Amino acid sequence: MRFRHPDGSTVHLSYCTNVHPAETLDGILAQLRDHCEPVRRRLGRDRLGIGLWLARDAARTLTTDAASLRALRAELDRRGLEVVTLNGFPYEGFGADEVKYRVYQPDWTRPERLAHTTDLARLLAALLPEDVTEGSVSTLPLAWRTPFDTRAAALARNALTTLSGRLDALEDLTGKSIRIGLEPEPGCVVETVADAVKALDPLPGPRIGVCLDTCHLATSFEDPRTALDALAAGGIPVPKAQLSAALHAEHPHLPEVRAALAAFAEPRFLHQTRTRTAAGLRGTDDLPQALGTAGHATAAGLPEALAPDGGHDAGPGLPDATPWRAHFHVPLHAPPAPPLTSTLSVLQDAVALLVGGAHPRTHHLEVETYTWQALPPDRRPRTRARLADGIAAELTLARDLLTDLGLKELP
Repeated sequence: MRFRHPDGSTVHLSYCTNVHPAETLDGILAQLRDHCEPVRRRLGRDRLGIGLWLARDAARTLTTDAASLRALRAELDRRGLEVVTLNGFPYEGFGADEVKYRVYQPDWTRPERLAHTTDLARLLAALLPEDVTEGSVSTLPLAWRTPFDTRAAALARNALTTLSGRLDALEDLTGKSIRIGLEPEPGCVVETVADAVKALDPLPGPRIGVCLDTCHLATSFEDPRTALDALAAGGIPVPKAQLSAALHAEHPHLPEVRAALAAFAEPRFLHQTRTRTAAGLRGTDDLPQALGTAGHATAAGLPEALAPDGGHDAGPGLPDATPWRAHFHVPLHAPPAPPLTSTLSVLQDAVALLVGGAHPRTHHLEVETYTWQALPPDRRPRTRARLADGIAAELTLARDLLTDLGLKELP
């Protein structure tokens, strides 16, 4: 979906396809047919933006086989879909029964991450609509927090510097400008926007910035204005923002609140949980740890050396005298029933600051609720049609936010 900002520029709104993970080209083509086009039709739009997630195997196929890339481009056109942004955070296995810590591998200390992100940038340059010259790719915030030492930091920075040079060359070759956004996430080396400012000082290249995820921002109790002011002061661009809402519990000490939270503890994804105390931010790597119903989460799929080091609370639970927020992407239009709620208000404040001013801080907005099938059983969509209804409702909410800010929806 495209919107005209009052300054005359175009703001793109899409939704991320990691909600229906597919790791082969055939799977992606089926995804466009079975999910993305039905969402577009529900919105009554001739054209819908999607933020593609291209796993390693799909990206390699598209990079090495020109016919496959042409087929994908033709299918996007046929289904009334367009791509201006890619989600480059998960590398593979995002549809596995247990993802957890696996999602952070390979990190930016590994050559595979640089190679994969380079492939994504090249593919995006080929997939951009003819009248669009700028694309964005979101990526993980360097690495999980352990182990990460000065040598690892140097390796990651060198990789980003190399990537920046490759993006310069790509624009020279194609006329398309692709920018990369590190996505701060709880538990990672770059957990907050403040961490991002430190990690990117000085910038490893003008094409490297931050992907602002409003669920992650809220989970860490960051204020949107303070965060965006810090990025502006550091000269750090925001190539992309992900519109998402976290789970919020105002009174986590109450038994009924803890019972409601426990319904969101599930085995597939990490749900890092945070609380802001007088002593500062406290947190655990997963919701069961916060509730005291499980020991320290294991780093499934990672070498033992990469397991969390106890730098966050390991038990018997998170302090519960102050509100909790959990990294669980709650559908934007459907907050959980009381006594829980979502951080939609943080998203609303962030969007107003991002695109409500004289000029947009970013031109790429992406709804990213990938946890539809991880919701408590009574809230999960049981059919493709119900899922398409829900995603369309999320996009409608986001569209209304933009038009209320004075942006005009384009055909």
